[in-house]
Amino acid sequence: MAHSLSAKKRIRQNEKRRLRNRARRSALRTRLRAFKDAVISGDPEVAENRFREACKQLDREADRGLIHRNAAARRKSRLARRLNALRQKKSS
Repeated sequence: MAHSLSAKKRIRQNEKRRLRNRARRSALRTRLRAFKDAVISGDPEVAENRFREACKQLDREADRGLIHRNAAARRKSRLARRLNALRQKKSS
């Protein structure tokens, strides 16, 4: 157990941040799952909207430091490929 005041404060800060990050990570996963479900349903318009929401959330969390910016870019690229494949499938 921490003895100094600064160590006790650090423990409190870490706990707040952990809970905040946990909520943000959960919200991000929810957005990504919504996009995945839209792709599975096969509706390009809904998938397009979900894609924009997911990309926005990924960028926001990368700016906040929840995930690395390259990881956000990689995920956005993968989502875009899935969306483009859905569009190709629907157009042909």
